[in-house]
Amino acid sequence: MSQLKLGIPKGSLEKSTFDLFKQAGWSIATRSRNYFPSVNDPDLSCSLIRPQEMGPYVADGTLDLGLTGLDWIIERGVEDDIVRICDLVYSKSSDKPSRWVLVVREDSPIQSVEDLQGKKIATELVGFTKRYLQERNIEAQVEFSWGVTEAKVVEGLVDAVVELTETGSTIKAHGLRIVADLMFTHTLLIANKKAMEDPKKREKIEQISLLLTAALSARDKVALKMNVPANKLDEVIDILPSMHAPTVNHMYNSDWLALETVIERGLVRDLIPRLLEAGAQGILEHSLQKVV
Repeated sequence: MSQLKLGIPKGSLEKSTFDLFKQAGWSIATRSRNYFPSVNDPDLSCSLIRPQEMGPYVADGTLDLGLTGLDWIIERGVEDDIVRICDLVYSKSSDKPSRWVLVVREDSPIQSVEDLQGKKIATELVGFTKRYLQERNIEAQVEFSWGVTEAKVVEGLVDAVVELTETGSTIKAHGLRIVADLMFTHTLLIANKKAMEDPKKREKIEQISLLLTAALSARDKVALKMNVPANKLDEVIDILPSMHAPTVNHMYNSDWLALETVIERGLVRDLIPRLLEAGAQGILEHSLQKVV
């Protein structure tokens, strides 16, 4: 098999993508001004690509595989030209999904999307925004923003902007107001259609997909191990939430049992005191690398 050409998103997702691949089993390293990172897998070659350009490069076969946002797949109009392998949500700073929102000044008379009739809007997401308005029979001027998009509406250069946010806190801090959510987005692993027709490349793509999703699944879970008196086992098991039934083994020459289970990480804080009260001892918490 020729090397599988993998696109890594350059920019805000770059480090978190490297971290995810490392957890999945691939060490990717780059140097300053180097757009072709090294990887500890002879079947892979990597390129750093801006997320906005990833879709077209995967669609035309320049890359076999890449990670980019759903927003940029839609913006570049390549939904039908690539294969969506899996969803990957791995770089959130909050528990809210990333979203493209319509933003105006706090004192703006604009209260709804319909109020954009005849207005000027700035955004990086020009194609999507134009289509969104056209579908609602709204005529407005949509111009591309090269950056500092929020500042344009603060300074009155435009009537509104369409901007990416998670919590909206930065928008509020600048004295701006969210009028409406236009699109929710997340990261996708996408592949070239011809690459998926190559049995060897398809096998490699499926391996990468499996281990990336397994690594992500493990981030929210931990393994708990503990010792439990046999006469307290039912009481302890009743407390435990579990992906499946806990594993229970008899300890050598003892009336104690060894119990192991996997639970959501966020439950541990409140669960351990209850387990101790129910009779469990020697409780160990282990972080996980992958959950398949």
